[in-house]
Amino acid sequence: MFCFYLLTFVCVIAQFMKFIFKLHIICVLLLSFSSFLSVAQINTDRVMNIGRNALYFEDYILSMQYFNQVIKVKPYMAEPYFYRGIAKLSLDDFKGAEEDCSLCIERNPFIVNAYQVRGIARQNLGDYQGAIDDYTAGLRYAPEDRTFLNNKAIAEVQLKKYDEAEKSFEKLIALHPNYYNGYMSRAQFYLEKGDTLKAVADIDKAISIDKYMSGAYAQRAIIKVLRDADYDSALADMNEALRLDPKEVSYYFNRARIKYHQDDLQGAMDDYDYILQLEPGNTMTHYNRGLLRMQVGERNKAITDFTEVIKAEPDNYFAIYNRALLYDMIGSYSKAVADFDVVLEQYPDFAAGFFARSEAKRKMGDLKGGEKDFMLALDLQKSTKYEEIDESAVASGTTRQSGQAADERSESDKNINKFNQILVADAHNEYKPEYENKIRGRVQDQNVQVSIQPMYVLTYYERPDAVRQNIYYIKELEELNGTHVFSKKLLLTNSEAALLSDQVNYHFASINDYSRLIDINPSNPLAYFGRAVDFMLVQDFSSALDDLNRAIMTSNNFTLAYFLRAVVRAKQIEYQLSTEALQVNDFGGGRKKGGNDFSSLGLPAPGNESLKLEYEMVLRDYEKVIEAAPRFIYAYYNRGNLRCSQQDYRGAIADYTEAIRLRPDFGDAYYNRGLVYLKQGDMAAGTADLSKAGELGVVAAYNLLKRMSD
Repeated sequence: MFCFYLLTFVCVIAQFMKFIFKLHIICVLLLSFSSFLSVAQINTDRVMNIGRNALYFEDYILSMQYFNQVIKVKPYMAEPYFYRGIAKLSLDDFKGAEEDCSLCIERNPFIVNAYQVRGIARQNLGDYQGAIDDYTAGLRYAPEDRTFLNNKAIAEVQLKKYDEAEKSFEKLIALHPNYYNGYMSRAQFYLEKGDTLKAVADIDKAISIDKYMSGAYAQRAIIKVLRDADYDSALADMNEALRLDPKEVSYYFNRARIKYHQDDLQGAMDDYDYILQLEPGNTMTHYNRGLLRMQVGERNKAITDFTEVIKAEPDNYFAIYNRALLYDMIGSYSKAVADFDVVLEQYPDFAAGFFARSEAKRKMGDLKGGEKDFMLALDLQKSTKYEEIDESAVASGTTRQSGQAADERSESDKNINKFNQILVADAHNEYKPEYENKIRGRVQDQNVQVSIQPMYVLTYYERPDAVRQNIYYIKELEELNGTHVFSKKLLLTNSEAALLSDQVNYHFASINDYSRLIDINPSNPLAYFGRAVDFMLVQDFSSALDDLNRAIMTSNNFTLAYFLRAVVRAKQIEYQLSTEALQVNDFGGGRKKGGNDFSSLGLPAPGNESLKLEYEMVLRDYEKVIEAAPRFIYAYYNRGNLRCSQQDYRGAIADYTEAIRLRPDFGDAYYNRGLVYLKQGDMAAGTADLSKAGELGVVAAYNLLKRMSD
């Protein structure tokens, strides 16, 4: 019951937690610490203040960079660990938040709010008793603190210690009779016990305390739907929630659900349309709108919606099946059969699916195949004791099986027989903030592909990145830029920027300039190197390699020439593989994209004989760089990436570990090593590395940590 409640009220919980965190951070910002005397201490204080400002405005990733600076200079201070713990908690890095708060408490056990943050982290990690212990410790210092009391009561509910929870709620409300969140939390407790009357009474009380909080109206609306099917009253509450918070996507989603039950399909469609204006990539909304369009006969538009879902979630068999039905309706029988094939491979006992495919095959002239599928559907129907298949219902996409909920299914429900039911959100679904900055706000909710961070290259351009890691000092690079042979400063980055049109023209002109220099002095290695960079930037890898070979022949101790040659060779291999993959896809094959297999790096897999020599040459160049410059961390890092592509995970871990040893704040190396550990099944080591990577500014780590915790 409690899980079901969470399923339908995820938006309310998200609003509630957001309010708690905001309140908590405001209180924290009012704390005063000891004054600082020396100039260095004043600078530290300034950095801490900037970090706290960034934290308040939800710039979590940026704030951690400031706290990292303080910790690096003064690791004995407790406060930066505490604030960094808040940032990690806000990014759903619960393990990292717990560890930082523990480090804070070790240094200063009297920072009371550290117990609160660690308690919340432990609650999210499922350590409810540990959370209760933290809240109890905090209450020793602040016995009437309402946040400690409230969170302690919630943790007791989660442990099903109902008697203790009831006493905690009674104490909370006795001490704070006008505490909005106290009544909202106790309403959740009553719902856990199945007492909807008391739950609604507490929500009504919360509304009487603060009638401008949208979450109470939204929660009461869903209770009215579940308890009484009172859609008219529920709609009034949801409309009020949206009046108070008109950009909360989850409210539109739930209102569309209510309108659907009222048979107001156009109203539901309007809400889904508006959600997709706010969040164009919201797959649940595309799915539900696809079902509505299917129901009202907008078949081509419905196909478009389901295709959007499938692009984002290639294994969404519900969307694939509905699209198959639609293809069948519009006469695209071969496309329908292709989609049915995918679904039936996953669900080999889906009787209605075999019947639908039999119809599509029959219509396209495959009578034998259609007969075979039809007989199989009948056999499955008998063996699974389904109700008799309604052939016309299957054709129109409105089939239901016995025992099936009337109109909806949860997002996590994988029963394919519910293919035609609208989705409702699971408890873990949360929605994005109003702004769309990829750094600011809940960066862990971004939809990022799980692949290793890319290799570092030498270039003149990089993409702007608010939390880009500082490049470690490389003597060879400084010396090269110090020659002033190049008109622009060379950079080491793994965030290359594509050339603009004027930059393309510039580098073609630069190639001509270097060519004239080479004509004057054919023994100048820097001219060959500079032209090689230009060739690489304009994607002429062969010419770039020719120039790098000449630069190395002219000066065999040219370390960065070896490094750049390895980079260019890797790029060349990547291009070759992408071309081969495109040819395979054109002939109906192709590789599955995404996943954790590191294939997106684009380097040869272990059985690719035609590229093994090129692979060995890249390795040889990195070894040459390491031999000449053993502290050149980017050579170890790039070689680790190369070894990942060859599934030499032990070698990759060794390279990333060496890069980390040389530079302990190398976030990309932690991230990649974390993925390799996960690939090997070492969840503890992988999670620890991802947490560290996120702390050091690798945004993708928090998305992955969140997905792992869901």
